[in-house]
Order: sequence, then structure tokens, then C-alpha cells
Amino acid sequence: MAREQLKTLTEQMYYILLILTEHHHGYGIMQEVDSRTEGRVRIGAGTLYNLLSRFEEEDIIVQVSEEDRRKIYTLTDKGLNVLRNEHKRLKQLVSDGNKILEGGAPK
Repeated sequence: MAREQLKTLTEQMYYILLILTEHHHGYGIMQEVDSRTEGRVRIGAGTLYNLLSRFEEEDIIVQVSEEDRRKIYTLTDKGLNVLRNEHKRLKQLVSDGNKILEGGAPK
């Protein structure tokens, strides 16, 4: 992928991978992201299926089954590592911001 092999993720990418810590199909992923973010993050069908395809190609996710023409996906070990690395990066961003915005960092 263009983002240096997923060194950083877009918001949509991050939430898709979060949701795929459990098995879900495409439409279920969209619904779960909408629910978990209280509508703040929405993923259109085109974006979702493009990302799912790219994630599959990169061995980030894997299809585990198919039910009524719905493909069910989950994270691979590589995908879980990508998600954990992004979570760690985001936590560091928040920590740095807190230090500055709450007056704890030297100028």
C-alpha cells in the first residue's frame, strides 16, 4: 500500500481492523463502525470493499467463511500486529498532545 506498508492507517482503515478482531461480513462492518463511533465515522460500500480487497491482498485479513453470499472476514496475525502498532502510535500522539495542551511539556 502507498502508506509505507500500513505504517499509519486512515480512520476508516483503523475502525475496519478494530471491528475485524471478531468475525464480520462487509455490511456488518459498516453497521458496527457506525454504532461504535456513534455515527462519527461512516464507511461507504465502495470504500469498504476496496479496503477489504487491499487488506486481503496484504494478508491483513482473511475470509473465514461465506454465508448466504456474505463473505465473513477476520484479522490475520499480521493484521493484529498492524492494528496494535497503530493503536500504540495513536496513544503516543494523544500523550504528546496532553503534555503540550495541559501545560506539562517544556517549550
